[in-house]
Amino acid sequence: MMKKYVCMAVLISAAMQFTSAAQDNAPEYTGEPLGIEDCRAMAVRSSNELDQARIAVEMAGYDKKTAFANYFPNISVTGAYMYNSRDISLISDSQSEVLRNAGTLVQGQLNNAFTGAGQQINAAMTDKMSQLMQAIQTNPALAADYMNSPMWQAVLNMLKSTDIGSAVAGMAPNIADPINAIGQDIDNALHPDLHNLWVGAVTVEQPIFVGGKIVYSNQIASLAEQLAEAKYDMKYADIIVDVDQAYWQIVSIANKKKLAESYSQLLHQMEEDVNASIRAGVATESDALQIKVKANEADMLLTKSTNGLVLAKMLLCKRIGLPLDTEITLADENLEIIPVPDLAEEKSMEDIYADRPETRSLSLASQIYDKKALVARADLMPKVALTGSYTLTNPNLFNGFQKTWQGGMLSAGVMVNIPIFHGGESMSKYRKAQAEARLYTDQYNDARDLINLQVTQQRKIFDETAQKLMMAESNLASAEENLRKATVSFQAGILETNTVLAAHTAWLSAHSEYIDAGIELQMAAASLCKAEGNYKENE
Repeated sequence: MMKKYVCMAVLISAAMQFTSAAQDNAPEYTGEPLGIEDCRAMAVRSSNELDQARIAVEMAGYDKKTAFANYFPNISVTGAYMYNSRDISLISDSQSEVLRNAGTLVQGQLNNAFTGAGQQINAAMTDKMSQLMQAIQTNPALAADYMNSPMWQAVLNMLKSTDIGSAVAGMAPNIADPINAIGQDIDNALHPDLHNLWVGAVTVEQPIFVGGKIVYSNQIASLAEQLAEAKYDMKYADIIVDVDQAYWQIVSIANKKKLAESYSQLLHQMEEDVNASIRAGVATESDALQIKVKANEADMLLTKSTNGLVLAKMLLCKRIGLPLDTEITLADENLEIIPVPDLAEEKSMEDIYADRPETRSLSLASQIYDKKALVARADLMPKVALTGSYTLTNPNLFNGFQKTWQGGMLSAGVMVNIPIFHGGESMSKYRKAQAEARLYTDQYNDARDLINLQVTQQRKIFDETAQKLMMAESNLASAEENLRKATVSFQAGILETNTVLAAHTAWLSAHSEYIDAGIELQMAAASLCKAEGNYKENE
């Protein structure tokens, strides 16, 4: 008994470091007696571990919504600004030089053409003059009269003073400047000002086929949420069992304290009676000493029970989130008869496997990795998606680099991605997921066997404890009757002190065994409920 109390004290001391945090979130206590359901509810509300498990369920729910979002198109708006230190040239420097001097080049070509025409005219005039001179030479008399005429003299003077070829060359128009200006404008257009470039775009992408990856990912997310719920149920069941054990431990110690008080009163009353008998010369000092020893033992037992009750209540306060120094009272603390727990109808093993969070967790984990294998396989398949976008730029890249936002470009298409080779990464992931699925399947089968053993064992323990309680009740009735008769005989002086003290000891032992059997039955019921997967928050 002392060892149990010492261990309990160690646990309480270890829990003291968390007292401040527990007090901050401590539920209100009105001072009313707490039933076991009250304690369970308070423990559930104040448990940090359960709160973390609850958050994990919430996070899994968001992951599920995230996975579902992959069914919808991905729509995004993009904006960008870019500063460029130089203009953008669409032609080379040599091409730019040609454009800027195009008029000069054309003018030179034109001048050369007119100069050549003048030279041809001069040559023709010279030829014609030569023919004229020959004609004159064949008829000298006529030629002499003609050459001496005033008209011919005027023509000769004019021909001598005029260079017809130069005159013709001078007739070429001056087009160099206008053409150079046009070339300059064209060159400027081919060197747009893109020092400050603004871009805006709206893009849409809708997956059509990704090898089933989206479907499997959604299934994984749903299974992961169920897995988080199963882990929550495990934490919940652990908390309920811990609270039940702490609760009934208090009931046990409280009843033993009352038993110790009754036992001490009986012995002290017997001690007074013996002292009176000694004064009357009926009893001896030896009888008084024997009773004194037993009375001291009873007082020590009462002290241990009192201290043990304080420690047990501190432990329960820790379990339910109350400050450790809270003075609590339990509804079942003063029960004369410890109730027999009502158990739910016995379940089949298949129902138990389905309800136990451990098997549910392993089954869900196996299914998750089966789906992960399919996701990894999807990475080996082609992917098809519809794409579309609307792009705006300033300067406008689609309309002569004008500095305006008007005139964007709409584009749409189909994108196909076919994986060829990536070092076997996807295949390795696929095979790893398959191996992990087999691992959890094996663990699931082992867990089923273990749960079957646990349930069978807990059912037998409960049945044995129920029988033990019945025997303890019978033994208690016998011990009480034996004590009654022994007390009457002792008072009548026909029974020795040793015998009546033995009756007291037997009565104390029978009462203690009855209390232990009743509490043990409550513990067995809690363990059986946990083994059968009956502890769920919604039940």
